[in-house]
Amino acid sequence: MPTPALLVDADALEHNLATMAAALPGRRLRPHVKAHKCSALARRQAALGHTGFTCATTREVAGLARAGLGEDLLLANEVLDPGRLDALARLVEAGTARVTVAVDSDATVDAAAAAGIAEVVVDVNVGLPRCGCDPGDAGRLADRARSAGLHVRGVMGYEGQVTIIADPAERAAAVEAAMDQLQKAHADTGGDVMSAGATVSYDINTWATEIQAGSYALMDTTFAPMAPAFREALTVLATVISVSPGWSVCDAGLKSLGMDHGNPVIDGASVFIVSDEHVTFIPDPDRPVRVGDRVRVRPAHVDPTVAYHEQMHVVDGDGTVVATWPVDLRGW
Repeated sequence: MPTPALLVDADALEHNLATMAAALPGRRLRPHVKAHKCSALARRQAALGHTGFTCATTREVAGLARAGLGEDLLLANEVLDPGRLDALARLVEAGTARVTVAVDSDATVDAAAAAGIAEVVVDVNVGLPRCGCDPGDAGRLADRARSAGLHVRGVMGYEGQVTIIADPAERAAAVEAAMDQLQKAHADTGGDVMSAGATVSYDINTWATEIQAGSYALMDTTFAPMAPAFREALTVLATVISVSPGWSVCDAGLKSLGMDHGNPVIDGASVFIVSDEHVTFIPDPDRPVRVGDRVRVRPAHVDPTVAYHEQMHVVDGDGTVVATWPVDLRGW
């Protein structure tokens, strides 16, 4: 197999999907496909009862619709581009998808209405300095959307600030504080949906009607300690291409690994430097490597790691490839 290559451990993946399906059955989970960008994996999630999906891009929405997975798609992101919004409206008109779009301002409400979008949720800032309106403005935005002919399904709010809190008690308190804000906004907004959550809060957030967990399916070194029910299923297979006294080099690097959460991990070694096409690592003296050896690199963040690759290879416990899935939802 040419390297670097994405490998998915079949047993770990099945464990993760089954564990989440048991914890959050059916519509309690709206899996976030930004974490894997793969319609084949999304089909596995749907087979376990999770038939509504969260998307980060219009390409993800369109790809899921083409794959026959368009029963209930939430674009949990603000979009102003008329062409992209028009394409989403056409999916609904064609009957291939139900599409709901997040709005957090007058401008995004007006853009959705102008494009013929039928349904929206009001995106509320619950503590993460990213998208979302002030909780106190949610009701007004909902009224504006309804006056423009849009159906307001409810609210969403991503408590992403809790993903950096390692202490379980502190994380739980932060989730409760965020959901208190979202509940107040929901009371002003109306609708049936209160969408929130993440892999690290899936078992804490009992307030939201649906949880937008994504990383749980493949997992990474950052979130695994905070969600120990799930196993790391994703690695990047790399080839050792150079060995020097004191260090070795494999052919992964910044262009095959998401690095925003820090260095990856190589078992039996310490990662020294990650550059464009290389990971320089220091092997354990008791586990030397030779040129041509294969190593598995464990990423710190699965989402951007997957987005660098065109396909993922599902492997069994012996390392035999049992399936190859296109990462067909990548790009914009």
